[in-house]
Amino acid sequence: MAFCATCRAVQPLAAIDHFARLGLRPGFDLDDAVIERAYVDRQQDLHPDRFVTRRAQERRYSAEQSMALNEAFEVLRDPLSRAEYLLELAGHGVDRHGETIDDPELLAEALESREALADAGSPADVATLMAATARLADACRADLSARIAAPDWTGAARATRRLRYLAKLDDEARRRSLAFGAIRT
Repeated sequence: MAFCATCRAVQPLAAIDHFARLGLRPGFDLDDAVIERAYVDRQQDLHPDRFVTRRAQERRYSAEQSMALNEAFEVLRDPLSRAEYLLELAGHGVDRHGETIDDPELLAEALESREALADAGSPADVATLMAATARLADACRADLSARIAAPDWTGAARATRRLRYLAKLDDEARRRSLAFGAIRT
């Protein structure tokens, strides 16, 4: 327990996962509003501003709890990082940085998409690619959800790598679109 409602004191930071820290059931299919509400509710109890007149130890606990809540929120609010975290909890972590694509199908898709982006000659071409990427990402999230629920951790890891690739492609397309002056962030 992070906050003792009876004694109104902050407890030391416990070694619990991000889902437990926010009081959520572990899973991929979480509603953004539910995640945000859980975060806000816990921050209201634990935010350091509420403990400025308390003992130094309790202020430190509050700061630690608040930082842990921030981290949990950041990880769980993004479907890609949530999937990576679930895989990690299940002992099937995926390399988040510098990973090479060892899946021939995904590699072919990546090469084809990057080529299409490089060949995009207008803002409309980039917008079409972005829309297609968004549809693929939606389908990938649905596949990932089913694989995590099964659980099929090997398939979930593959779907997570694909979702990461699609997110990178979308970022690159947005940068390309900005170069055309087509969208503003």
